[in-house]
Amino acid sequence: MNSDKITKGLEKAPHRSLLHALGLTKEELKLPLIGVVNAASEVVPGHIHLDKISQAVKDGIRLAGGVPLEFPVIGVCDGIAMNHEGMRFSLPSRELIADSIEIMATAHAFDGLVFIPNCDKIIPGMLMAMLRLNLPAILISGGPMLAGKFKGQTVDLISVFEGVGKVKSGQMTEKELSALEIKACPGCGSCSGMFTANSMNCLAEAVGLALPGNGTIPAISSERIHLAKQAGMQVMSLVKEQICPRDILKKENILNGVSVDMALGCSTNTVLHLPAIFKEANLDLSLDIFDQISKKTPNLCKLSPAGPHHLEDLYLAGGVYGVMKELSKKGLLHLETKTVLNKTLGEILQDIEVQNYEIIRSIENPYSSEGGIAILYGNLAPEGAVVKQSAVAPEMMVRTGKAKVFNSEEEATTALLEGKIQKGDVLVIRYEGPKGGPGMREMLTPTSVIAGLGLDKDVALLTDGRFSGGTRGAAIGHISPEAYEGGTIALVQDGDKILIDIPNRKLELLVSEKELNQRRQNFKPLQKEIRSPFLKRYQKLASSASKGAVFK
Repeated sequence: MNSDKITKGLEKAPHRSLLHALGLTKEELKLPLIGVVNAASEVVPGHIHLDKISQAVKDGIRLAGGVPLEFPVIGVCDGIAMNHEGMRFSLPSRELIADSIEIMATAHAFDGLVFIPNCDKIIPGMLMAMLRLNLPAILISGGPMLAGKFKGQTVDLISVFEGVGKVKSGQMTEKELSALEIKACPGCGSCSGMFTANSMNCLAEAVGLALPGNGTIPAISSERIHLAKQAGMQVMSLVKEQICPRDILKKENILNGVSVDMALGCSTNTVLHLPAIFKEANLDLSLDIFDQISKKTPNLCKLSPAGPHHLEDLYLAGGVYGVMKELSKKGLLHLETKTVLNKTLGEILQDIEVQNYEIIRSIENPYSSEGGIAILYGNLAPEGAVVKQSAVAPEMMVRTGKAKVFNSEEEATTALLEGKIQKGDVLVIRYEGPKGGPGMREMLTPTSVIAGLGLDKDVALLTDGRFSGGTRGAAIGHISPEAYEGGTIALVQDGDKILIDIPNRKLELLVSEKELNQRRQNFKPLQKEIRSPFLKRYQKLASSASKGAVFK
């Protein structure tokens, strides 16, 4: 066992002494030591209950003959960090989480690991660490929050973000918004739509590194506790059989994950996180693969913000495996792939049936013949840009508009709230990329204000930053190369015409190459004052968004 490094042999007597100081007995030191990586905190609503999930995991480990040893990791709540300096730290925290877990697991020689995340950057950070360490491991999330209820309508966090714009446009009073604040997020769990956290928790199932139900069983359900105990027991089976994450995760698992991504209509952030995760296993996932799979994979679900349904609805309809069952009917999945259950995907799907075809559309009756995400190219995005096409109004799928250019999210949001953006405008927010931000902030506030103002069918937003999974509308992000590195987005001027053609995957700045070359001659990147030593390091190390914004 890996833990023999700290428990066996005469020279390890000092190590054993320290383990005895933890309360471990000689008998326990003969058993597998399992690290329980817990992101619990009193700061993040998705993590406030993870102590209960962790206790269930540890119960499962003990039931199966192992010794659990828990340690913590940090986690940023993207909703709380949104639209201020804190959001610059959200994406960079992914690398910090992966590194810190590597440190703890290597220093303390665990035989296996159970990862307990729930929110945005914590899930990919943990999956990166899982593949990097390649010890027997499993991921069990804290589960999604229930949707809220307000005036007879189902609501969630995005309802509150969009409510700000509604107040500004006179569609809602400040008193109503204040009441909505209380109702939209009714308790613990990851925010209830198909936002980034739930996208990643669902895709962890799809690629085989989490148990069925990981992404959809509600946080408050006793079934979530059952699943956590099962995860604790199952990691012991993986330790016994010495089945490691890289034994499970192969190229075919990646393709399955992207197919499910498209069918569910997941967050555009998956295009950042999946390449970063698979890179840890020396597996490549390019933007082209996303687009190739999108073109042949139908969109089967319309979960918030793309539609009225929430994760609790997907759970009751059959969950992630219900979606996979439909995809398998048209040969869109690799059924021979392995999972942490030590069964193939095909074996698991034999017993799966969709329970509600209004929530999970039949493969014969999809919302659209293409997947939820599209990759756009053109002179404005030579290395690619990303859009959640399943959440774009039909009127905005092809559009030419005049640019209104801003060098920060705050400038654009102020212009929106002051009524300076008109129908037909294309907002361009630059210097928000991995290096230019630094930190590649999410633009949920301006996109929500656009929707709240009723402009989501008339105004597009383009950025070298990124968007929350809660974003809807013609929001095109990850434009690469970013402005800071001299990308074309740095050369856009107010009044320039921009062509958006999502069906044909085009994003073009309608300015002559001669004019662009003249602008390039005078180009100097905007230099922001960076006070944080951590962000200074991140700016130097971060790669392009088209490469997953991983450290070089």
